[in-house]
Amino acid sequence: MGTHVILAGDSIFDNATYVPGEPCVTDQLRALFGEGSSVSMIAVDGDYVGDVWRQVRSLPEGATHILVSAGGNDALRHAHKLGNDYLTSEDLFKEWADIQAEFRREYQQMLEAVLALQLHTAICTIYDAVPVVGAVEVTALSLFNDVITTEAIVRGVPIVDLRRVCVDPEDYSPISPIEPSCQGGEKIAAALNRMLEQHNFSARRTVIYT
Repeated sequence: MGTHVILAGDSIFDNATYVPGEPCVTDQLRALFGEGSSVSMIAVDGDYVGDVWRQVRSLPEGATHILVSAGGNDALRHAHKLGNDYLTSEDLFKEWADIQAEFRREYQQMLEAVLALQLHTAICTIYDAVPVVGAVEVTALSLFNDVITTEAIVRGVPIVDLRRVCVDPEDYSPISPIEPSCQGGEKIAAALNRMLEQHNFSARRTVIYT
C-alpha cells in the first residue's frame, strides 16, 4: 500500500481560494509524490484548533499519515486584544497568559485526538513573516507557537516550521496577505515532502523540518 497523506487544519492547506488559476498546496504536494502515493485534503478555511477533531472523525480509506496546520485562526481571534489598555504590565501578561493556557488546553486535546488515530503524524507552526504583521503581533504569535512546539516535543511529533519556510513577502497571497500564495504553497509542499521522505516516524522523536 502506498503513502496516503491527509492534510488537516485550516487555510494554510485549504488555500485554493487565494490562488485562483494556480495550484494550491494540495496540488503542489501531489505533484511531488511518486506513483502509488496520494493526498487528501480535509482542512477547512477558517477552522480553529478545536474544529480539527470534527475533520478527522471520518478519514478517507487507506490513510497512512496526517499533517496538521492549525492555530492561526485561534491567534487571529485574539488580535483585537493587542489594542487593549492595561493599567500595569502585570495585567497585560496575565491576560495573555490566560489566552495561552486556553490555547494549550485546546491544542493538547486536538493533538491527542489526532494521535489516537494511530497514523504517522506531523504538525506545523504558525508562520509569522506575513507582510501586514508587525513586531507586536509576531511577539503575540510566539505564545501560540510555543504551545505548538512544546506539545509536539512532549509527544515526539515532527514539526514543519513554517516560520522558516514562508519568509518572503511573495510567499503570501495578494488576495489575502495572511494566506499562502502559489509561491508560498510551493515552499510549504516542498517542506512537507522533505519531512515525509526523511522522518523516521517509528522513532517517536521530534525533528524540525524547513
